[in-house]
Amino acid sequence: MKRIDFVCYDFLHSYLVGLLLSAVVVFICWFQTPSVTAAELPDFAMLVEKNRPSIVEIATTRQVRSRAPVADDQIEELLRRINPRERPNLPDEGMPEQRRRAAVGSGFMITEDGFVITNNHVVVGADEIQVTLNDRRVFDAEVIGLDEPSDLALLKIEATNLPHVEFGDSDSLRVGEWVLAIGSPFGLEFSAAAGIVSAKGRSMPGRSSYNYMSFIQTDVAINQGNSGGPLFNLDGEVIGINSQILSSTGGSNGISFSIPSNVATNVIGQLRNTGAVERGLLGVRMREVDYALAEIFGMDRPRGAFVDEVQPDSPADNGGILNEDIILEFNGHDIEYFTDLPFYVGQYRPDTKAEVLIYRNGNQINRTVTLGSSPTNMVADSTPLVSRDRINPLGFRVSELSEEARQVSGLEGVRIAEINAGPGRQAGLREGDLIVSLNRQPIDSTREFARVAEALPEVGFVPIRIVREGQATTLALELVP
Repeated sequence: MKRIDFVCYDFLHSYLVGLLLSAVVVFICWFQTPSVTAAELPDFAMLVEKNRPSIVEIATTRQVRSRAPVADDQIEELLRRINPRERPNLPDEGMPEQRRRAAVGSGFMITEDGFVITNNHVVVGADEIQVTLNDRRVFDAEVIGLDEPSDLALLKIEATNLPHVEFGDSDSLRVGEWVLAIGSPFGLEFSAAAGIVSAKGRSMPGRSSYNYMSFIQTDVAINQGNSGGPLFNLDGEVIGINSQILSSTGGSNGISFSIPSNVATNVIGQLRNTGAVERGLLGVRMREVDYALAEIFGMDRPRGAFVDEVQPDSPADNGGILNEDIILEFNGHDIEYFTDLPFYVGQYRPDTKAEVLIYRNGNQINRTVTLGSSPTNMVADSTPLVSRDRINPLGFRVSELSEEARQVSGLEGVRIAEINAGPGRQAGLREGDLIVSLNRQPIDSTREFARVAEALPEVGFVPIRIVREGQATTLALELVP
């Protein structure tokens, strides 16, 4: 009997303890509910509904020369092996040796009269550009201006009373803030994706010291086709333009990069006014201030841009900046990492007077410099050197390299000013590439380029050596009759 009483007591005790614990859990959840409600996620639905009418899909078409055609008897023999009972219908002899290649990107309207922003890489070299609005209307677009260093392009369509976005202040953006992207990933038009700001001030690997970009990094799912689309803050303002992803597969890995809106407004303003963008030049070769350099030069911590070399007769040289100076501020902007310096220099035009705070021999010194013109500033007055009517057109125009660009880069050559359909585009050449040799012959002027180009063979492959973003490479031009 006592054993039964003991068992019953133990069971009752366990039941009461369990009931008490359940009550405690309910009590905690009850009092935590208001705080969970207060921390609800943003209303992305309202954000999308408000801004989606301003988003556009951009389709480009490029005419590409086909490879040498396969002979009719080869086609017939190949298809006979696949299906020996049927004789193939051979193509007409007059079939053109051109095919059209389409690409899709994103963009958004910034004015009610049809100005559209997208990425430079979405539309550069396109023969035709079509803009599809959210209401399914389609317009042919005119290119107002392209800017390769910022990867921005300004287009114009003939329409009025269009919905458009407002820009926000990208400098006030904080890491951890919610952001929303709308675009056409893989051609799935007007798709929305949300995430947070992962970092600011990112510089893409492999860029040269003339990289005038400091990206916003997010974990928003950006894929092919999102390029050129807007990145919104929770106030519905555009604080970035989606430009690149970091991926080993070509798809989203949660690391995407957007052009800050404050950079975009500066670039787009210049493109709208003049069709081109001008950036200032300081004229220094620099690197990061690491822990060892900070200790050697008596700094409390690593920061700034270490001046490895001041280019002779450059704005920095004329302004009194010396080798082994450490630049701490540029025109009021703190230089925390050396990649900050070209970004801020690029926000000012040539001939701008700028204040530079440097660290030298334990002291902070102010210097005033007058900015020069960056080698990335395209020469508007380019000379057509290869006639498109020539038997073997290379399909691009080149311009002289400015004396300042020669001095700063230490290179001789000519710059590609415009590229169209032809061997150059097929080989992968881009506007802004510096050509240093053609067919293994050094190029130091447009006149020399024209002489070498005119002497090229009618058919076959010829090498062309270029410098792009500080990196030299050799490509093959395929010449066809």
